[in-house]
Amino acid sequence: MRKWPNYLGLDGFRFGWVAAWIDDRGNHAFDYSPGLVRLLALPHARAMIDMPIGLKWSGYRICDLRARELVGAAVFLGARRDLWKFADMAAANRHYWECEGKGRGVSAQLWNIRDKIRDADEIMTPTRQTTIGEAHPELIFWNLAGRARLAKKTSAEGREQRIALLQQRGFVRLPTWLNQRHGTGIGRDDLIDACACAIAARDSTERFGGEQTDPRGLRMEINY
Repeated sequence: MRKWPNYLGLDGFRFGWVAAWIDDRGNHAFDYSPGLVRLLALPHARAMIDMPIGLKWSGYRICDLRARELVGAAVFLGARRDLWKFADMAAANRHYWECEGKGRGVSAQLWNIRDKIRDADEIMTPTRQTTIGEAHPELIFWNLAGRARLAKKTSAEGREQRIALLQQRGFVRLPTWLNQRHGTGIGRDDLIDACACAIAARDSTERFGGEQTDPRGLRMEINY
């Protein structure tokens, strides 16, 4: 029996990571785990993860700045290497303000995913990056919508727009999954975003960045 390639999308949630996968025949499913290792062991031809890959010691990544121009504040600025080592967000911002200037700190949103950034950084290598890339769901939706911004993801209209785009591309069971996720801790947006990343893993040919590498040799780029 022929095996069809799987395409994997991953996003972090409160208690770990959620993964959605789809294959070339339209089979699709989702799974979740406290850690990334088990989910990335799922067979896949390509995977995309909604988390920064490739981290500078200081300054903003060029790919983040370019992406933010298109989809706004949904792109968090300031992902840096070892952000997770600071005791609290105030200590991190004092450090960055002293080294880089006032206003060059990190937002609460970025600070809150610092452990997920570390998780992704710990498993990534330049070799793994040939099949596991960074993606940003809002860029993916912007691209799927004909390069137009959608309503806010927190609004009912924006949520329905995103679900419809994913259903059109094969995730027809997503509305059912959104009911099944209750009790898992997986947020509605986390599951939607994991599906978007799986679509990018299957279909994406566009990216921002890729010209620069970080101290570990990881490319700093966002696929969409």
